[in-house]
Order: sequence, then structure tokens, then C-alpha cells
Amino acid sequence: MIDPNVYITLALASLAGLAMIVAGGLAGWRGWLSLRRLELDHTQDGRMPVAVSTGSRIEIADLKERIKKLEAIAAGVDL
Repeated sequence: MIDPNVYITLALASLAGLAMIVAGGLAGWRGWLSLRRLELDHTQDGRMPVAVSTGSRIEIADLKERIKKLEAIAAGVDL
């Protein structure tokens, strides 16, 4: 049979690991909240800050490529 101290040691190690994960998550949550507070402070004057996300950059690049293709088709150039 396994010694009961092994179970206690495993339980304490698991509890310590869980505590570290929770502490890291809490620190990340607090950081995210402080970031949101800063964003809200910057928007109090009524203007929204201009933030270009990666998704919108990809969409803009896609639209530019489509425009070039349409212009080439209109000019009679074979792609």
C-alpha cells in the first residue's frame, strides 16, 4: 500500500499549483481592467481613439487587392 504521506504531499502540491494558476489569472485580470480604465479615461472627451486591429488591416488589404483586380479587368489586362 502507498503511504498516506504521499497522498498528503500530492494534495498539497496540487493545491499550491492551483493557487499559482489562480494568482496568475488574477494578475492578468487586474492588468486587463487597468487597461480598460485607461481606454475609458482617454475617451472621456468624446473622441474615440483610432485603433486599427489586425482584422481590419487584413480586410483593407483584401479590398485593395480586389480593386486592383477590377481595375485590371476594366482595362482589359489579363491576370
